[in-house]
Amino acid sequence: MHAAADTYRHRGMRRTLVEELRRKGIRDEQVLAAIGAVPRHQFFAAGFQSHAYHDKAFPIGEGQTISQPYTVAYQTELLRIGPQDKVLEIGTGSGYQCSVLLQLTPHVFSIEYNAVLFERTARRLAGLPQPPQLFCGDGSLGLPQHAPFDKILVTAGSPTLPRPLLQQLRVGGALVIPVGDATRQRMVRVVRESEDEFSRQELEEFRFVPLLGKAGWG
Repeated sequence: MHAAADTYRHRGMRRTLVEELRRKGIRDEQVLAAIGAVPRHQFFAAGFQSHAYHDKAFPIGEGQTISQPYTVAYQTELLRIGPQDKVLEIGTGSGYQCSVLLQLTPHVFSIEYNAVLFERTARRLAGLPQPPQLFCGDGSLGLPQHAPFDKILVTAGSPTLPRPLLQQLRVGGALVIPVGDATRQRMVRVVRESEDEFSRQELEEFRFVPLLGKAGWG
């Protein structure tokens, strides 16, 4: 990753951030270690790096944001990722959430709707030792050519559970997605119990940018 150096000071700020997330209720030590390992400041333009280790979202252009670290940790914890899991992320954005996923499994596929963000993030992540498989397109339709997936993570708010994503889950696999209207969504965890049966758990409220695409907000 061609970006700012990761200094002792940055690592200390990440340790402080991890402790803050632990206080806020994140319990999975592997997820906390992943947050602690990814240099979030490298996903910010040079003039804004002082904001990197605050627990808040931040604009990255193109009407998108880099997610709040708590949100990244919360969604990742719900996925319960194993080291061999094949994971699909809908909404690559800055690539920060994708980089956290890569700390937990090397098998990460990610799709971004916005071509400008896709090009920028593809360049940023190209230098990783184990880069993800990145795609530009309609994430609401998933990646049927690479399905099935053990875990699917959606980083944008959807009006419903997108049927294409449900169909691309392996039996026993989990989908984590914010579902609601344009201003508020509730985090939903769906498990595919069998070919035709899904269980659904509704959790905390969040606010995400809208999921664009045919099975999202259009």
